[in-house]
Amino acid sequence: MAITQTSGRLSGIDAARGIALFGMMSTHVFPLYVEGTSAASWIGASFSGRSSALFAVVAGIGLALLTGGSRPHQDSALTRDRRGIAARAVVIAMVGLMLGGLETNIAVILFHYGVLFLLALPFVSIPLRRLVWWAAGWTLLSPVAAFWLRPWLQDNISPPDVDGNPALEHFGEPVTLLADVLVTGYYPALQWLSYLLLGMVIGRLDLRAFRIQVGLIAGGIGLAIAAKITSAFLLGPVGGLAVLLQTPDGRRYDIEAMLNVSLTGIDQSGTWWWLAVSAPHSGTPLDLAHTAGTAAAVVGLCLLVTRRLDWLLLPLSAPGAMTLTLYSLHIWIMSIVDQQQPALDPAPVYWAQAAAFIALGLVLRKLRARGPLEFIVAGASDVARSPGSARKR
Repeated sequence: MAITQTSGRLSGIDAARGIALFGMMSTHVFPLYVEGTSAASWIGASFSGRSSALFAVVAGIGLALLTGGSRPHQDSALTRDRRGIAARAVVIAMVGLMLGGLETNIAVILFHYGVLFLLALPFVSIPLRRLVWWAAGWTLLSPVAAFWLRPWLQDNISPPDVDGNPALEHFGEPVTLLADVLVTGYYPALQWLSYLLLGMVIGRLDLRAFRIQVGLIAGGIGLAIAAKITSAFLLGPVGGLAVLLQTPDGRRYDIEAMLNVSLTGIDQSGTWWWLAVSAPHSGTPLDLAHTAGTAAAVVGLCLLVTRRLDWLLLPLSAPGAMTLTLYSLHIWIMSIVDQQQPALDPAPVYWAQAAAFIALGLVLRKLRARGPLEFIVAGASDVARSPGSARKR
């Protein structure tokens, strides 16, 4: 029974995944706005949108590494890889559905994560240069497609979303579930596939090379800054923000404050100027570019640090190697915390979880063992990859 961690792991990728985990946890625990004001808290300004994007980009990197990294697998090996990825996707999605049944205010990403794995399958065999074009095109055009589709879905599907996290009960409304997962939900797969494709591009590079690591840092920072500058120019001097403030939701909500934290729940329709914003969770080309840029920079920095100082990021890379287990545990804990009256102080809630997760990650690393959910996912993948799982001819 193979329970040991995979040898040859890039600890920098695990560290980046750990940053994504703890960043997402912080947005679940701490307030995103300064109490009594519309100003973004430092947690909201720093981690909202960026942590979940990093989680998805690293998922794309993982898919690329699973299928050969800079030397992509071909033929029968690639077929086995696809079967293994599909099995992973199903198990992760099932975990997401079970978590979706909990009473929590958190938007659980795992069901969408599994769907994204399945959507990415056709792209795992594409050569790097073509993959770059696919990733760039999807990042630019999928938000436009979503902008067209959302009003039609709102008018023709009732209800147009599941109003919460997908759960097993929602399979009774398959059209609504499909619309929610692809377009109208919190993590619309139509746009979020961009992150996986961009991550797959990164994963096809020689991630152990110093020049690649520095290039990811510089290129990621440059892309993130360029996206914000472009958005600020379009919304400010060109006049886009003035138009948005005249929309129904622009009059109803403090859009200017929300642009720094999240546009979740805002009706982004009626004017093309919505595509000029770079707000977290807006799903626009500039939002995708900015958050993908920050993700690339974090990945590059983690890889660079772990070249010589692997121990320095161990508190991140150890739990980062078992994020499925720890994320699921966090959701379960928060489903209990959220029910407490009066509300618990967020600082001890967060730091107790973070300390426990780091300790658990270090213990399993010492034992050279996977987390329990990672063990199940790996087992399902191994079974699907085995020759006996293929249909006999």
